[in-house]
This record gives sequence, C-alpha cells and structure tokens, in this order.
Amino acid sequence: MRNVTKVGFLSLFILSLLSLLYVDKGEELFVVASEDLTSEINESLPLDEKLNLVLEDERLDGAITGVSVRKADTGEEIYSNNGDIRLHPASNMKLLTAAAALDTLGSNYQFSTEVYTDGQVVGEVLQGNLYIKGKGDPSLLKADLDQFASVLKDKGITKLHGNLIADDTWYDDVRLSQDLNWSDEPFHTGAQVSALTLSPDHDYDAGTVIVEVMPGKGEKAKVKVTPETDYVTIVNQSKMVAKGEAKTISIEREHGTNNIIVEGNMPTDGSNSKSWAAVWEPTGYVLDVFQKSLEQNGITFAGNGKAETGKVPDDATLLVQKESMPLKDLLIPFLKLSNNGHGEVLTKEMGMVVEGEGSWDAGLDVMKNVIANLGVNEETILLRDGSGMSHKNYIPASELTSLLYAAQQKDWYADFEYALPVAGVSERMVGGTLRNRMTEEPTRGNVMAKTGSLNGVNTLSGYVTSADGEKLIFSVLNNNYIKGSMTPVQDAIATILASHEFE
Repeated sequence: MRNVTKVGFLSLFILSLLSLLYVDKGEELFVVASEDLTSEINESLPLDEKLNLVLEDERLDGAITGVSVRKADTGEEIYSNNGDIRLHPASNMKLLTAAAALDTLGSNYQFSTEVYTDGQVVGEVLQGNLYIKGKGDPSLLKADLDQFASVLKDKGITKLHGNLIADDTWYDDVRLSQDLNWSDEPFHTGAQVSALTLSPDHDYDAGTVIVEVMPGKGEKAKVKVTPETDYVTIVNQSKMVAKGEAKTISIEREHGTNNIIVEGNMPTDGSNSKSWAAVWEPTGYVLDVFQKSLEQNGITFAGNGKAETGKVPDDATLLVQKESMPLKDLLIPFLKLSNNGHGEVLTKEMGMVVEGEGSWDAGLDVMKNVIANLGVNEETILLRDGSGMSHKNYIPASELTSLLYAAQQKDWYADFEYALPVAGVSERMVGGTLRNRMTEEPTRGNVMAKTGSLNGVNTLSGYVTSADGEKLIFSVLNNNYIKGSMTPVQDAIATILASHEFE
C-alpha cells in the first residue's frame, strides 16, 4: 500500500463507527457512514492524486472499482480508474432505461387503461361482456378502478349480463425477467410485469399489495391488506407476546401462490410491520379489485357471469379510459426511489411502440440502439433487463459517463436530470435514495446521481459541480466487494469533486 503520511493522510484507514443500517421500502439498502475519508486529504493535490488516495481504502482490496470523471461541457474524460472494464451497474442501469424511454417515447408519453363492452345497455342492464384492457400503466390505483365503476353507474348500469374480462395482451405473458432470483420475486423489488397491473399507493409499486401487521387483541397479530382483495390469502402464523419482548415478524409470499405467510412474534406494545408483497399473476389481481369496485357502486352480475381473462374484440365499444401521468412525472418515483417495476414496464413499452412486441427482447433491442446513438459503445455492453436487478448486465464506467454527457444535448435532458436523487435533501421525492447521504456542504443539494445496490455491487453515477463552478459527470462502479460498505468511498469521491478547484 502506498505511503501517504506526507500528505497528512495517516488516518484515512482508521474507521469511525458506522451508524445503524436502515431499509426504506422501494429503495436500495444503504449504510449511512459517519466517517469522512476526505478530511485529511491535502486540498492542493491534483484531482487524480486525491481520487487515487481514496481508492487505496482497504475495503476495496480484492474488489474491482471502475471510476470515470468527465467535464460536462466538453465530455473530456479527466480521470479513469478501470474505466473501460465492464462491470455490473445494479440500478445505475435505470439511467440507460430512462434515457432510452425519454428518447423513444417522449417526456409527455402516457399509458392508458380502457374499459369496453361488446354489448349494449338495455334499461339498467349491460347486455354483453365488460372488458378492462391494460396498456402497461404502472400507476393505476384502486381509486382509478372506482372511477371507472362510477362512470358506468352514471350510465345507469346496475347489472352485468355477461362476463367481466381482463385483457393484458398489450405485452407478452412473460412475467419475470430472465435473470431475476427466486429470492427477489415475492417482494416489490421483483414484482411480476403485466400490461394490466395495479399499485397499492403513490409509490407505484405495480403488482404488489401492502401487508401491515399490528398488535392484536387475541392470540395472533392483526393483519391488514391494501387494497382489500380476495386475490391473496393471508396465512397468519403470528403470535402475540408480552410487552417488551422482541418483535420477530416476517412477511413473505409463498412462491407460485398468492399465500402470504405472516410469522413471528408481535409484542403487545410493538410497532407495526409493513411490507409490499408482490402478487402472483397481477392481471387476476386487477380483475378482483375491479369487480369489488363495481359491487361497491351497485353493479353486480346478472345470471351466471364470471370474471376471467381474455381479449377485447376489434368491434367493441369504448366506455371509459384513463391516461396515466406523463413519463417525465413517472421518472420521479422510477429514479428517485429506484422502482424496479417501472424499469421493466418501460422496457416492454419501448418494444411495443417501436417493434410492435411488448417483450423484454424487443425492448432491450430498442434500448441498445438508442443508447448507441447517444454515444455508448454497444460492443462493450450487455443488457439483460431494464431495472438493473440482473447480475448479467455489464457496462464500463466510462460508457456511463459518456451517456450522461450525450444526454445533456437532448431536449428531454431537463426532465432526466430533475428525476435524479439529490444528495442530502430530506424530502423523499427530491432526495430519494440520496436523502440521507452527503448531507453537508459542498455535496448537499449539489450531487445529483443514481444509486445502485446488489449483493457485492454498489454504484453511483451522475452530476456534481466543483468549487469553482465546473460541472462534472462521474460514475463509480464498485463490484465484487465483501468488506463493509462502499458508500463512504463513493461519497468521498463525490465530495472531492464538489470541493475541487481547477487551475
């Protein structure tokens, strides 16, 4: 290891205590570190020497770290450490997906959900089938289904003499990306993708329900599901225990079913446990909740009608439709909260719009072409999904900074930049996954970057302005590490860039 005592860096590897781990729903797991790896770096050193000192941290031993720094005005790469080595981007993959979606679909692109019939209204009876067709909207809520039902009620309909049919054929029927681990698919991070899906709240984790476990008055804890649905079955194996005992509640959906297993102890004075559980086959989930919305508005089946999946006939009549928020607004929960489902929906939507096929293969083909046009060398990347959950995505740090440089020239760039997490800003939909990192000057409100985290992978790529006003683009890709957290290393690099003065 290099001797750095001459520049006052003797204490670089003396680790301070780390603050507690926290897990925030919809986001990566981070360690917020109290240590400052830049505190004793001589400010007069050239930029490359400062960065090299940080990269000598012992936690990087045996790991691979790719770093690239460019000037934002010219694209000149002013620093590289393994910048040309292909590495896993984790959720930095979302930068590629967002840029490709903006370039392909446009900032104001909207998804739609439509309700049709192949019959007609006679008196208060709809004589025919009622269809709900999804076109990928990941922001569809129970309130939207209630609104559909209210419109039908206003048309005087109280009975459905036919079937209630869900149409998800806008995309293919492949629900999970090819490299998703079984350990991820019961949770919101690995939710299934359908053209007809539903989100339980305004984080828009499509294809999930919220399961909340709270102290109960009997032998078991009380369990609440949002939205209310019979599509999932709660298997409550919890146990109420005395005040002051440890809470050990776990919530997990059983693979291949919609049985959600609640286990463990809940003290009488315990805090609520809350989890977002992915459902198996989201189309049926929407169908169940929509049927409940109809019933709540006084619309019921007449005869032997049933709820099932199918396809809207070409000659069906449109009754009501809902347009989603524009893409530029959807990018905020996508990038700031690192919403995996949005990445996969956008991938399939690009495939449908450009190639007429709502599949991962078609969407990834579109993405690769778009980012190649944005200056990324397509010969050195491998794309396997739109979220970054795959451990088979590969891109060098220098190619990521190249993409971020080219993005600045596009008319959609302002929307892209606005959706990035902002360091140290506590408001959730501003700071996002960086709200508890780099909370002091000169990084607070200055670093705008996408985080990423998988087992053995931690990444950070984005923009920062130096002390003398030079806007910089950076990418830090930490791969194959097993010693501690990489966030202090990444934050140190961003802090050096924010505090550096160029001659």
